[in-house]
Amino acid sequence: MLELKQIPRESVAAAVDKALRYRLLNEPLEAESICRDVLRIEPDNQEALVTLLLSLTDQFGNEFNVALDEAKHVVPLLESEYQRAYYEGIIYERWGKAEHTRGMPGQVALGWVRAALRSFERARRLASEGDPDAILRWNACVRFLEQHQQEETSEYEVVTREMAFEFDEEMPPR
Repeated sequence: MLELKQIPRESVAAAVDKALRYRLLNEPLEAESICRDVLRIEPDNQEALVTLLLSLTDQFGNEFNVALDEAKHVVPLLESEYQRAYYEGIIYERWGKAEHTRGMPGQVALGWVRAALRSFERARRLASEGDPDAILRWNACVRFLEQHQQEETSEYEVVTREMAFEFDEEMPPR
């Protein structure tokens, strides 16, 4: 069996830069691989951990079988409480949007986006003064929910009608 080779310690910074570049080129598998190489040498490298987490979430909407849990396992390794809250929100937001794209029911997909809102609110309270990142993500989630709110309501109405038809009895009003 082939074995992985270890990169030289002095190349860690260049490797992290290369991982960031691969993310920008929409090549998350390559970025993930590079981050894993860096983390073999420096397990606490925060930039590599964040880039790994983001490269994993970049794969949520693709045909790649990336588990939500794999991305969530990176969160406790982040040093600051702000980062843990913020990147937890990123995971939930991206997972919810990927689930929506895959055609999951609105209540399921949009529920993930609501979970992201809770994380972004926590991050906003922990953010340094003048750091707008959590607010920007919050606003993006709110706009997404507003745009897709009707889907959630109409799915409930369809399921309610189907249940009433199936059981041939009057369903209680919502």
